[in-house]
Amino acid sequence: MLGLQGRLQLLRGRPSRASLFHTSSTAWASRKVLQKFKLADIGEGITECEVIKWNVKPPGVVQAFDQLCEVQSDKASVEITSPFDGVVKELLVQEGEVAKVGEGLCLIEVDEDSLDENAKKFTEPASPPLHQEQEAVQRKAFETRSEQPPSAPTPAQEPHSSRKRRPHPLDPNHPPDASTILESFSKNVLAKPAVRHLARELGVDLNKLAPGSGRDGRIEKEDLERYLAGGRKEESTTSTASAHQPQSSADVVVELGRTRYGMWKAMEKSLQIPHFGYSTTLDITNLHHILPLLNTCIPPHYLPDPPPSPYQAINPSAVHPAPSPPPVPASRQFSKLTYLPLFLKTLSKAMHEWPLFRASITPRAAGDTAKPTLTVRPYADISVALSTPTGLYTPTIQRVDTHSVFSLAAELKHLSHLGRQTPCGLTPAEMPRRGGTITVSNVGAIGAGDFASPVLVPGGGVAIVALGRAKWVWDVDRGDGKGERRLKIGVSWSADHRVVEGAELAAFVECWRAYVEMPERLIGEAV
Repeated sequence: MLGLQGRLQLLRGRPSRASLFHTSSTAWASRKVLQKFKLADIGEGITECEVIKWNVKPPGVVQAFDQLCEVQSDKASVEITSPFDGVVKELLVQEGEVAKVGEGLCLIEVDEDSLDENAKKFTEPASPPLHQEQEAVQRKAFETRSEQPPSAPTPAQEPHSSRKRRPHPLDPNHPPDASTILESFSKNVLAKPAVRHLARELGVDLNKLAPGSGRDGRIEKEDLERYLAGGRKEESTTSTASAHQPQSSADVVVELGRTRYGMWKAMEKSLQIPHFGYSTTLDITNLHHILPLLNTCIPPHYLPDPPPSPYQAINPSAVHPAPSPPPVPASRQFSKLTYLPLFLKTLSKAMHEWPLFRASITPRAAGDTAKPTLTVRPYADISVALSTPTGLYTPTIQRVDTHSVFSLAAELKHLSHLGRQTPCGLTPAEMPRRGGTITVSNVGAIGAGDFASPVLVPGGGVAIVALGRAKWVWDVDRGDGKGERRLKIGVSWSADHRVVEGAELAAFVECWRAYVEMPERLIGEAV
């Protein structure tokens, strides 16, 4: 039998087996494959999206349903999540660039066993399995590790006296470090990654250049070069001088933004719809008189600063807990009602009496020669035209007939809050694929016009109405021939003449008029 020294000598003479012993764990490890994660179809008719923000940087570890990035289409911004666990190896589309539906967004390294049929719908293999390459690389690295000479001491092992002395952060000669420079990029400034990288290298604060000359105020490379060519003069002098510079007399070619280009395409498709227009005025004097009373009855949970409870000495929940109202976020709180929630509520009442205006044209596949059909909904879904800093959107308030006037005001306040964000904060929850059957455009809130010519687009329902500016006028038909001062508003309708007859539109508007000019009907039907 061999002694202890003999066994050690035998092990020293068999390095190849030792190396195979250490690399045998690779054979039992799960195999890694590189998958190309593709941009899926996120909406009807959407073919491309702009990547607004990446939430992970390579090599970043992600779990299933973690947010990968945020993209913005013609209609809304959408958050893209990971379908499986893995490591993001490479970003194929950078921030500010356009991604096509069906093309790759990033490369993710995942376990081969974790790929199911559902995940394969969003991915495609980007390379052959990596387990064979990993085994070869690990075996070669282990075999050569023992042959390499001792490595040089790391900076942490060097003597303290050999380290270069760094200046104090408060020293005026202290150079700006990365954290100091990156603080200037924390604000929401639109710029391409290449421009951000160049500004970071040059130590330029992009906030001083915003808004830029690009689309939606995006800072371009020319803005950075113009800033550097100016010698970085004092901001006050530069801004004052630029405000008084004469405007260039040369023509400027401006590229349409993504949202405006979407409006371009929608208006071209609207030429396929034969429109029937109808205009009239509504007397909202009674509505105007009832509005102050409704403002005094706004539920406390909708108010930004609710008043103290009148039941301070008496407890309403002494016998049984009283129902508590649901929490309302600040974006839905308001302190004053407007006419628009009342218009939407009365319109939903008229829509219930006229099922035609709760209908939409049933979508058909391309090449389908069957007779067109209508889909009648049980509830009143109304879209609202919303002008935002990034373009025109039409979010939808679903089941308007089930809302109160106060909850409609809260929904409108929330939609306005999302629309004012840059980029736009509207999501598919506010802009579903199946929009409203009627669209309301409150153009009177901007101009002093009485009437307009609204345009109906495919998928926008069967009718659209534009509300003008409310004005006090002298109505000679009232007051026993003497006339009377009344508050009236002009309304302009356009309907899809393929499914709505002119007489039907006129009768529907008169049905709506009965609710608007006599708001007491809402009280009677609620009792």
